[in-house]
Amino acid sequence: MLAQETIVALATASGAGAIAIIRISGNEAIEIAASVFESVSKKDLRVQKTHTLHLGHIVDGGKVYDEVLVAIFKGPNSYTGENIVEISCHGSTYIQQQIIQLVLRKGCRMAQAGEFTLRAFLNGKIDLSQAEAVADLISSENEASHQIAMQQMRGGFSNEISQLREELLNFASLIELELDFAEEDVAFADRSEFQKLLDRITFVLKRLIDSFSVGNVIKNGIPVAIIGEPNVGKSTLLNALLNEERAIVSEIAGTTRDTIEDELSIGGIGFRFIDTAGIRETQDVVESIGIKKTYEKIEQSQVVLFLFDGLKFEADATSYITDVEVIKTKYPQKKFLVIVNKIDLLSINQVTNLEAQLVRLNVPFLLLSAKEKMGIEQLKSNLLTFVNTGVLRNNETIVTNTRHYDSLLKALEEIQKVKWSLESGVPSDLMAIDIRSALYYFGEITGEVTNDELLGNIFANFCIGK
Repeated sequence: MLAQETIVALATASGAGAIAIIRISGNEAIEIAASVFESVSKKDLRVQKTHTLHLGHIVDGGKVYDEVLVAIFKGPNSYTGENIVEISCHGSTYIQQQIIQLVLRKGCRMAQAGEFTLRAFLNGKIDLSQAEAVADLISSENEASHQIAMQQMRGGFSNEISQLREELLNFASLIELELDFAEEDVAFADRSEFQKLLDRITFVLKRLIDSFSVGNVIKNGIPVAIIGEPNVGKSTLLNALLNEERAIVSEIAGTTRDTIEDELSIGGIGFRFIDTAGIRETQDVVESIGIKKTYEKIEQSQVVLFLFDGLKFEADATSYITDVEVIKTKYPQKKFLVIVNKIDLLSINQVTNLEAQLVRLNVPFLLLSAKEKMGIEQLKSNLLTFVNTGVLRNNETIVTNTRHYDSLLKALEEIQKVKWSLESGVPSDLMAIDIRSALYYFGEITGEVTNDELLGNIFANFCIGK
């Protein structure tokens, strides 16, 4: 399955920059690099030690392309487990392309998406879940997603799964051994110890499966819909949160005709805010389309900020509370935060009356002034309460990958079948079938069980050069 060709790709982002890194990996990596490199101290790259840097020039015949630094990493002590050469050149796109084309002429081929990491997996440098964490680390956009990716890349998740799989495999071996001595009627596997192991595996699997709800939103960002009537300050609130003029603010009702989205990191968690069109009865065709999209965004969101004008709410609290109840009933699975805006225009007595009215609601509420940026920090704190940040502080393993989640669900289903078989006295040969299935799904996560199609699907989503 291992490819023998030596591959090359740009390891840094495409485009011009101060420095670019061109990565070569394969059996002939050092040989090919040596054929185009002239050291300033006349060193021969072929005989240099691993993990060393060398200053020189990339040349082709009498033509000098650039002054570069060449790093040598000899297999198996390299990222891919193969010989690797990394050429640090100046970041001109012309220089990058000329060097890549030169090594292609010398016998390299262009790397496919994720092929360096794929080779690291195939050569046993990392397991499959760690390989996927590499892609998550590259795409992480906030502290929380970065923290989770780093933990998984270091093997936190795969170590937990591998340990459970090994213990289950030991018991499976004993049960398989019993089948070989079926006529002797002997028991090699301690059933009480096996029951304890199954209980522990069930507990761990359920914890990992439950963590996916947190991990998924941390990885992809928590969608937050800002809804309310026209002119209650939705766009002003979005601008205040982002600390920039992202949305158009106008006295004219119905200014926001389409949804506007932007992301903000709060406490290391990514929140994706969606400023929606004001909800009201209208004959305007374009505004009606915007209002329809508002309801679609509520469906897609995890948190809903229901915004009200403080003056109007204080004057007619009962009808507005009814509005909240209607939306809550329509979307019972959503987390709501009622926000009363423009409190800078209210008297102390009016604010006190508002708070008394809002207590009648069965949802959290907050009074603020988006225009004056009063209460914005409190709003950010309130949003964090919707996320279980405790799992991050405690450094618990969190599942963020849909493939892992699916395999965990299937593994749990098989473990529950094994538990039922054990408790019901089902013959060992039938129980062994379910144990093998559970082992299969454990192996799918770490890559101990895999196929070309699965690897192709995973690594196709990587960037070229990684």
